[in-house]
Amino acid sequence: MDEQQFIPKKYSNIPDTGKYTWSSPSNIALVKYWGKKKDQIPENPSISFTLESCKTITSLSFSKIKSNSSFSFDIFLDDEKKDDFKPKIETFFKRIESYLPFLKDYHFVIKTSNTFPHSSGIASSASGMSALAMCLMSIEKQIIPTLTHEYFNQKASFLARLGSGSACRSVEGDLIVWGHHANIEGSSNLFGIKYPYEVHENFKNYQDTILLVDKGEKQVSSTVGHNLMHNHPFAAERFIQAHNNLNNLIQILKNGDINAFNQIVESEALSLHAMMMTSLPYFILMKPNTLEIINKIWEFRNKSGLPVSFTLDAGANVHVLYPEKDALSILEFIKNELVAYCQNGHYICDKIGFGSKQL
Repeated sequence: MDEQQFIPKKYSNIPDTGKYTWSSPSNIALVKYWGKKKDQIPENPSISFTLESCKTITSLSFSKIKSNSSFSFDIFLDDEKKDDFKPKIETFFKRIESYLPFLKDYHFVIKTSNTFPHSSGIASSASGMSALAMCLMSIEKQIIPTLTHEYFNQKASFLARLGSGSACRSVEGDLIVWGHHANIEGSSNLFGIKYPYEVHENFKNYQDTILLVDKGEKQVSSTVGHNLMHNHPFAAERFIQAHNNLNNLIQILKNGDINAFNQIVESEALSLHAMMMTSLPYFILMKPNTLEIINKIWEFRNKSGLPVSFTLDAGANVHVLYPEKDALSILEFIKNELVAYCQNGHYICDKIGFGSKQL
């Protein structure tokens, strides 16, 4: 499939007004994507757990106007008007206009809220752009009722990617692959797909406790970070590493080897931050308490034998990953030894979820 298949034929019966509301989850990548080509195409494939509790809820109201040369919309976060978000939405609309030609026929009111802190290393752009894409696809579904469920989700993922790359992994759950990989059938650079192969019971209902080490604004945006991979001295090897790690995960997810899973997931997290620390300009997004938590996890895992691990996004917060069967013991460890390193003691208990939902 290519981009042309997402360009609709001429619309008819365009509605005058309406409103749709969707919730979309964040996601946490196990194999990271870092670095992209033109049009939000990833330099390497990635795979992620879709989360359940960390989500964005977006309502999109639309009313028909006389079509003009510009986009017409207002955006609110937690009922507060956010004009500083408008440039990002404007860019998004420009990228997707050829795929949704009705965009300039309406004035939109976008009202959104997150169940987690904005810009703190939890992927709010992923859940936010995914939720908006689902609302926009609901309008197209109203115009073209014959759209299939599969096409709806595929195009929503395609559109969401053009707003925020990782957003394409938030449309569905529970394991999502984005980016072409030679050994994963159906994988594409254009949209995310549900992981198509066997997953061992060990990885069902996996838990993710997010330790909020720093709830402030990130030091560097993901867009800037991705661009730093251009001419990065270690970029080529990093992209090979990601392909190899995802290839190895196929067998690990099948046979249930949690120790091998933990090794890949932690290596990927540290590789992501190594890329930022060795770029020009360079950044250290981890905080001292991030490192304290990582060392505590390693110490606890060695002493207890319990299969707890960590991963990181492009920020200071730590995602603590563990099987559901070990949740009680590991949560006790988190509360007794790790929460002290969180900003104001804040953390979020989450687990694998099942994608976007219409409300």
